[in-house]
Amino acid sequence: MTSSENMAARQPRVGLFATCLVDLFRPSVGFASAKLLQDAGCEVHVPVAQTCCGQPAYNTGDRADTREIAEQVIEAFEGFDFVVAPSGSCASMLKKHYPGLFAGDAAWEERAERFSQKCHELISFLTDVMMVRDTGASLDAKITYHDSCSGLRELGIKEQPRKLLAKVSGLELQEMKDSDVCCGFGGTFCIKYSDISNAIVTKKVGNIDASGADMLLAGDVGCLMNMAGKLKRQGSSVEVRHIAEVLAGMTSQPPIAGSGK
Repeated sequence: MTSSENMAARQPRVGLFATCLVDLFRPSVGFASAKLLQDAGCEVHVPVAQTCCGQPAYNTGDRADTREIAEQVIEAFEGFDFVVAPSGSCASMLKKHYPGLFAGDAAWEERAERFSQKCHELISFLTDVMMVRDTGASLDAKITYHDSCSGLRELGIKEQPRKLLAKVSGLELQEMKDSDVCCGFGGTFCIKYSDISNAIVTKKVGNIDASGADMLLAGDVGCLMNMAGKLKRQGSSVEVRHIAEVLAGMTSQPPIAGSGK
């Protein structure tokens, strides 16, 4: 029996990479992700040894610390059939950037490449790997969707969330103008270039309000917190949530409030 046939005969073992922002600011996204994966037929594990994916260090050019973090992540997760993260940016770090950290290293290069091939963003994993077409969720709301940069440009995630949202009973998608344009977060970018970041998010929330939607969804908590903060400061009534919370039918938690003055 081949490894794929063996996996088909049992539940795929999925390591849920919760991400720092989910862990610290929005645990409900982690619970929603676990529910969606379990409902899709996966055996879900959340390794307690997991930490950051290393993206902040990587984006500031600190390759030594990034590699140390990456080694720890690989060791914690490589025993699973798949590694899934409810974040396009973290999933992209694991899938697209880990192999380059170990290029030319006889002990780690192949290991990192094998690991990267089993890493996926949550929504694309559900639709493209587990072939989920309907999560059975319902929500009476008009929503608009923001395509986060890493998920869209590095992982090709655009139609997958819309396909699942189209099956949510009572939900109406109202596309905003420039849904695929950056929200201004960019991880450390919003700290290094706060004025530029503010200008970008100001334009973004203008498009969100103009869409007429009463709820904003996206697949990255960082982007959502950035937009939620600006919406709050401008007095907008638009609710902000991670798509996993809606697809899992777990919207009893207060919406993401964002931060800032």
